[in-house]
Amino acid sequence: MNVIPKFALLGLVAGAALVSAPAFAQSAVPGHPRVNEVNGRLDNQQNRIDQGVANGTMTQKQAARDETHDANIARRESADEARHGGHLTKAEQNRLNRSENRDSRHIYRQKH
Repeated sequence: MNVIPKFALLGLVAGAALVSAPAFAQSAVPGHPRVNEVNGRLDNQQNRIDQGVANGTMTQKQAARDETHDANIARRESADEARHGGHLTKAEQNRLNRSENRDSRHIYRQKH
């Protein structure tokens, strides 16, 4: 009796993966170089936060605060992209980079 529900669950998972595959493939397509740079830096900072929590140099509270700052940058980036059809202007990139530099220094100071 347990065999049928397991196959049904497996079928649902496989179907969901097939349906969502185009959405994941679309996000893997490289975007505008400025967008890629900002996203790459956000990913790098997230990895640094995770590493700091894992090795004990950062507390969960510090990590949550830094992740909130990064989420704010990502939200501002999304709004800027929406205004320009998925692209960032050089000025927007510079503004986001300044914010990322500030957050990066903050992460560094917490870990050291």
